[in-house]
Amino acid sequence: MTQLELAGQGIISPQMATVAEKERLEADFIRQGVADGTIVIPANPLRVNLFPCGIGQGLMTKVNANIGTSSDYGSIDTEIAKLKVAVEYGADTVMDLSTGNDIVAVRRAIMAATSVPIGTVPIYQAALDAIDRHGAIVKMTADDLFAIIEEQAKDGVDFMTVHCGITQSAVARLKRQGRVTDVVSRGGAFLIGWMLHNERENPLYEQYDRLLTLSKEFDITLSLGDGLRPGSLADATDRAQIDELLTLGELVERAREAGVQVMVEGPGHVPLNQIEANVKLEKTICRGAPFYVLGPLVTDIGAGYDHITGAIGGAVAAAAGADFLCYVTPAEHLGLPDAEDVRQGVIASRIAAHAADIAKDIKGATGRDRNMSVARKNLDWEEQTRLSIDPARSRLVHRKHAAAGAACSMCGQFCAMEFVEKFLGMTAPRC
Repeated sequence: MTQLELAGQGIISPQMATVAEKERLEADFIRQGVADGTIVIPANPLRVNLFPCGIGQGLMTKVNANIGTSSDYGSIDTEIAKLKVAVEYGADTVMDLSTGNDIVAVRRAIMAATSVPIGTVPIYQAALDAIDRHGAIVKMTADDLFAIIEEQAKDGVDFMTVHCGITQSAVARLKRQGRVTDVVSRGGAFLIGWMLHNERENPLYEQYDRLLTLSKEFDITLSLGDGLRPGSLADATDRAQIDELLTLGELVERAREAGVQVMVEGPGHVPLNQIEANVKLEKTICRGAPFYVLGPLVTDIGAGYDHITGAIGGAVAAAAGADFLCYVTPAEHLGLPDAEDVRQGVIASRIAAHAADIAKDIKGATGRDRNMSVARKNLDWEEQTRLSIDPARSRLVHRKHAAAGAACSMCGQFCAMEFVEKFLGMTAPRC
């Protein structure tokens, strides 16, 4: 049985118990959330080395790191290096988005090298296979696509992005209204091209029951992709995006009825003042399904710094109720990220996730910050380093700007806390 089916029968699975321990919550809270569909635990039973994590309402905001080869660059070695950095710096899950080299070998190597849940986008492999076998992506058949989904499920993939909400009606609406950046989702573009060329409905929508049967067999958590997500602020929250979201809401209910875990992916490029509305729309239309957002990026001009624009949007989205942040790296819009880009992307998104958890009053979120404040009061630099989200960076910066006394070089002998303590006699409270 799937995690959803077990939870519905009142059974606390080992995966639910592990998540409860990690989150410091009661196991039945996790079970009830899974039963309601507001929590998912991506956990393919064929993954022998998996350490599961929970994503959803009442849990710590999770961070995903995308890695993978492109048609221009990348190998097993480069992606394993990025994987190690992503996990070291706190990514909760990793998605392999490979579109170059031997992508099957890359995926299997990634899965063997880590215990975090692994996600994929099966349309990528299906598209490349179609080019190899038929000469063009648009010559792919529905059976070709579903064969790849089954192959990846048998490999042990825990969650899959599937763009089921792109329909002929949504594409027609997109064409009528127009956009600045049209379609920026790679998987969405592949499917739209296929649909228009073949003058047929999206096979992932048309044969959704077939997808649910496969997902139930392997307990794949479906991540319903946002193929029509906005790629610029000008396109945010437009009719095409909302059309797709309405369809996804219906597909969420069908997945739950079939015993399949499901979450929903969201935008994209969104102005700050529209982020909360986007989260509330998803939570209402999709009946509380966990919301997985890319950023969102709050400006279009942050090239080279989009890990920052994404973290700003991610903090706002998660504070409003989003559950899962897909990191954005400095290389977004510019090129394939390297290991250093991955590190910066994970750190930025983890800061955003933690800031949101404080706002949401997630259990244990504020304790580390209080301890950091006590360490600062005591001018305890080793403890400050230990509590930092990136201890190595914290230590490096402090040593680079070291002062002669106990205080840092910003204030030196005029350190406010050190100065006031002499006169007030106030010491830091205990942690």
